[in-house]
Amino acid sequence: MFMGEYSHSIDAKGRLIVPSKFRDQLGDEFVVTAGLDGCLFIYASQDWAEFEKKLQSLPISNPDARRFSRFFLANAALCSLDGHGRILIPQNLRTIASLSRDVIFAGLGNRIEIWDEERWRSASTYDNMDQAADAMQGFGI
Repeated sequence: MFMGEYSHSIDAKGRLIVPSKFRDQLGDEFVVTAGLDGCLFIYASQDWAEFEKKLQSLPISNPDARRFSRFFLANAALCSLDGHGRILIPQNLRTIASLSRDVIFAGLGNRIEIWDEERWRSASTYDNMDQAADAMQGFGI
């Protein structure tokens, strides 16, 4: 399970050090793709395979299902760590997530999110958690 929040910097070539706490769980190869809310998602291979299977089961006749699948699958990139524990974030993904110099890694169970730090700070407001908690009751939480 991925959890925690870590700050790192992306270099001019688009390389980013993956927090050491995440490296072993990710394995040798993993997938980085566009995420929701303006971030990137990282999935370990086995978690990506499960997610990809769900995407492939969506009805091709449904326009929203096609758009949803395209968003994740067309933007997916297979990545591996270099000798310094870094990954190269493809330019299209850096653009999608508006990654500048300072980024945040957020562990969220079966995935990691990568955020531009400024965007993370503005998106991570927890002012009305009571309302969010009420909404989660319908999901069994």
